[in-house]
Amino acid sequence: MGKGKLAKFAEMAQNPLVVECPMAAVMQEEFPLRGRWHEDFFHNENPIVLELGCGRGEYTVGLGRQKPEVNFIGVDIKGARMWTGAKDALQSGMKNVGFLRTNIEFIHQFFAPNEVSEIWLTFSDPQMKKVTKRLTSTYFLERYRQFLIDGGLIHLKTDSNFLFTYTEEMLRANGIIAEVSTRNLYGPISISSKEKEYVQAACSIQTYYESMWQARGIDIKYLCFRLPQGTSLVEPEVEIPLDEYRSYSREKRSGCEKHV
Repeated sequence: MGKGKLAKFAEMAQNPLVVECPMAAVMQEEFPLRGRWHEDFFHNENPIVLELGCGRGEYTVGLGRQKPEVNFIGVDIKGARMWTGAKDALQSGMKNVGFLRTNIEFIHQFFAPNEVSEIWLTFSDPQMKKVTKRLTSTYFLERYRQFLIDGGLIHLKTDSNFLFTYTEEMLRANGIIAEVSTRNLYGPISISSKEKEYVQAACSIQTYYESMWQARGIDIKYLCFRLPQGTSLVEPEVEIPLDEYRSYSREKRSGCEKHV
């Protein structure tokens, strides 16, 4: 590991806005902030919004600046990337932003029922080879239900046609109507005043990778839906063309995949 990464990890350990919890610690005992994020971390009762797979934390910090009346937590396992947003938030004196370094697979163990109001998924890896690794799969939706309020919003912003189409089909298979669904976020969109707020939030912040996708002529997709409690969730049984272009962090893929 390079000296730069070691220095960043050392800074993260001293940053009061960062909570680090490796998998081993999660498996041993209940997370102490579970059910107590309002009281013990933010010291207010404002709604909590998560950005899962936050990377450098551009969305977490950006939304935090736009909405000081809301608490935002960026979640990722890659501390060297998260360091950027965590340092920015600390130096800016932000009180409504935090970061949780852990595996998203265990996210349901960090928050109590009804503790979270919204989730943002910004440029998640589409995980075209394994359904259960997709952050919009029913596998993860069932985890979100354990801490998300009934009808809590989930925002998906992605370059991936595969992940966007898969999520659309997942919603269709479960009778969930999207609040907003567009394959070209920055193109002309016919929306109601209610939907405008969601679209504005999705357009107002551009991540590092998003600007690179756009430079390559790839349209940015956006989908927003409410996740209900109580109903059984099923995976879609459709064939979805895989992304054919080479990603910055993914192998080149082509063909189709069938979901059963």
